[in-house]
Amino acid sequence: MACFRDDFWIWGHDAGAYDSEKIRKLWNLHAKSAVPPWEGAKSLGIPNCCRVVFDGKPRPPFDEASAELAGFRQVVWSVIGDTSSLCNNGGADDLDEVLRQAEKFPNVTGGILDDLFCAETKSARVTPERMHEMAAKLHAAKKPMKLWIVCYPALFGFDCSAHLDAADVITFWQWTGEDLAHAEENLDRIIAMTPGKTHYAGCYLYNFGDACPLSDEEMLSQLELYRRLWCEGRIRGVIVCTNAVMGMGLDAENILRDYLAKYGDTERRDA
Repeated sequence: MACFRDDFWIWGHDAGAYDSEKIRKLWNLHAKSAVPPWEGAKSLGIPNCCRVVFDGKPRPPFDEASAELAGFRQVVWSVIGDTSSLCNNGGADDLDEVLRQAEKFPNVTGGILDDLFCAETKSARVTPERMHEMAAKLHAAKKPMKLWIVCYPALFGFDCSAHLDAADVITFWQWTGEDLAHAEENLDRIIAMTPGKTHYAGCYLYNFGDACPLSDEEMLSQLELYRRLWCEGRIRGVIVCTNAVMGMGLDAENILRDYLAKYGDTERRDA
């Protein structure tokens, strides 16, 4: 029997990753955060972590950061970080470092490509050919691993089928309030586009797309939707973004904490 809480992941950035004046102004954040991934996850009762480079941090070697994640059941490290991580542009990636981390730390089970797609240019930061190479190397590791990618509704505007085909795990995120209002429709669409893949729903604690807090209704409705889809076996789990906004006084953080306390032990019989 699978437990709902067991399929939750924290989207882990360095503590204070969003504290710069530039980032706070961009997303209209009115407070700072000093919560590291493991502390945020423990507070919420989340057992797994996607540890992702943001604004070029951290840089390899990842050993110190991986050691801090020893308490997680599973860790997926970023092969490329977000778009502000210029160190991962121009064909540069951290695949070899992720493979090395997996050899040293048994809870590392995959690599993820953040901000893979650029909707404005209808392009991707990594070619499908390179993605297939990445997947092959991850699959061939002593402990086989999976290639994860990040997707948004904006990708529906162009043909990215070759990239989707190369991935093992699709994480799908509702960037704006408008996207969130159509979350089930959007998730159904990406699932239909990628048969045979594993799918995770991204769950924001802040509305980054519209640069404002989520309403209580928005937060609760997405949690209710994701629990139902998980119970139905349509998604594998939920990824919560992010520890970098925890401790700011957002209602969404408390709503999620209470929700997992109430429903985290919900069971699903997997086929």
